[in-house]
Amino acid sequence: MKGPAAMLLLLLSLALCWSLALGDSSDNEFFLEFLQTLLAGSLEDLYEGPLAPYDINPATKAAMSELKSCIDNLAPMNKAELVKLLVSVLDSRGGDA
Repeated sequence: MKGPAAMLLLLLSLALCWSLALGDSSDNEFFLEFLQTLLAGSLEDLYEGPLAPYDINPATKAAMSELKSCIDNLAPMNKAELVKLLVSVLDSRGGDA
């Protein structure tokens, strides 16, 4: 994966890490659930789960679809590494997650 899709994933990862470091716990819970669903769920899971309280416009849905497609097309070993990172973050939070 190269170009805009790779940059989008990089920016999303940085935003999530920044939120985990500085955000309040409810924001952290949202981002962790969002990332977990993005990595392992479907678009429908995203809209019924972490994004359910929000009115998602068609342009944002198109962007989410493209982002999800990028993630689904990652090499299996790269996706596995992202899942391991998420598990590590969740484990380090202990009872906070």
